[in-house]
Amino acid sequence: MQINIFDCVSPLDFRYYGPDLKLRERLAPYVSERGRLQSELRVEATLVAVLEERGLCPPGTAAEVAAATDKVTVEDWAAEDARIHHETRALVNCLQRQVSAAARPFIHFTLTSFDVKDTAAAWRFRRLAEKVLVPDLLELERVLIELALREKDTLQIGRTHGQHAEPITFGFALSGAVSRLAGRIAALQTAAQNLRGKISGAVGAYNAGHLFFEDPEQLERDLLARLGLEPSPSSTQIVEPEFLADYVHALVTTFGVLADLADDMRHLQRTEIAEVGEAFEQDQVGSSTMPHKRNPWNFEHVKSMWKAFMPRIVTVYADQLSEHQRDLTNSASARFVPEMAVALAASVVRLRRQMSRLVTDPGNMRRNFELTAGLVVAEPAYILLAAHGHPDAHEAIRKLTQQAQTTGKGIVDLLQESDELRPYWERFTPAQREILASPEEYTGIAAEKTVRICTRAKEALGIP
Repeated sequence: MQINIFDCVSPLDFRYYGPDLKLRERLAPYVSERGRLQSELRVEATLVAVLEERGLCPPGTAAEVAAATDKVTVEDWAAEDARIHHETRALVNCLQRQVSAAARPFIHFTLTSFDVKDTAAAWRFRRLAEKVLVPDLLELERVLIELALREKDTLQIGRTHGQHAEPITFGFALSGAVSRLAGRIAALQTAAQNLRGKISGAVGAYNAGHLFFEDPEQLERDLLARLGLEPSPSSTQIVEPEFLADYVHALVTTFGVLADLADDMRHLQRTEIAEVGEAFEQDQVGSSTMPHKRNPWNFEHVKSMWKAFMPRIVTVYADQLSEHQRDLTNSASARFVPEMAVALAASVVRLRRQMSRLVTDPGNMRRNFELTAGLVVAEPAYILLAAHGHPDAHEAIRKLTQQAQTTGKGIVDLLQESDELRPYWERFTPAQREILASPEEYTGIAAEKTVRICTRAKEALGIP
């Protein structure tokens, strides 16, 4: 039965990911129920291949089973699961029906359900990162690097606690996101590569496998190697849950970097700030009642998605607990992990699109800087006073800033007018006086640091 996405319950399906056919097709092998079934059939077929290699089943059995996996449909499996109420046994029954009587005994031979399920999940989630998440994140990182380098010299007022602080450049502000995202991409790659499988039986002690194999751990290693995986160092009926927890943690913290960047871009679009803007399409509507509005809705959307999915990490942490060799308290909750990856993937696509078309307004950036240009020299003024011997420079400049705010005069003018501070001013070098006279030059090494951060990120991630 073909399902219309608008008959779905989850907004992921009918609004945020489902309508993007290209993204849906790329994600489907790793997050859909059909993809899950196919990955578990892959594990079953790989087992038979290893058994045949060891001479436990007739030649040709592995090829027969591998071909049969393409004949098992998700609809057939669902019907069998509804009949017997055990999804792994339903998978085995469906696969056995597609092969000869000689091949049937070797399907699921010595396995327990979670040998198949945990191994298949590790295979899927690792490839989800390798084939979709990391490539798309790298493309977003490339866009951010290009934008940061383009704006490395664009003057912007730095802000702390929502207040004007010291001058920086817009490229430098973006370079922080570049660095953070590079770190999260690397963390996701590491976590994905470290996902583990298991072929150790019902309680993890290789009880069934040891009936036939002197070294059942070697069979486990051989089987998992064919899937590009390593075995869990220990296992009960399930893989050590920390590997998946680390993977999801990497997803969520990556999402956090995106949400933080999106939130900054949203605030910079406030009417009274207006330093950046989303590209606005010709027929786009900003408000149902105010035709002049241009809302930063795409950036708001990324933050909103993060709010919806970030708390789910708590459930993943809760799934670390499984009573004795295993209980079923993660049976439902673990099924929602793919949604977290889907939400992240959709948000990466959205944020990449918006950042690649971001409109910047250097004029407004300078205008905002100039609102407090006479005050931002307070920091260099107090440090230079201290360097020239003033015993309480911070307090002296603090009082000057209050006076400046009251009188409208600049700190430099007040410093020169002060009988107490003028002798120190006279000791300042021409270069030091120039810094105070030209606060827009007081950007430290913002431009150079931007280049270094971007270069380091490109080298670490292999971005051309």
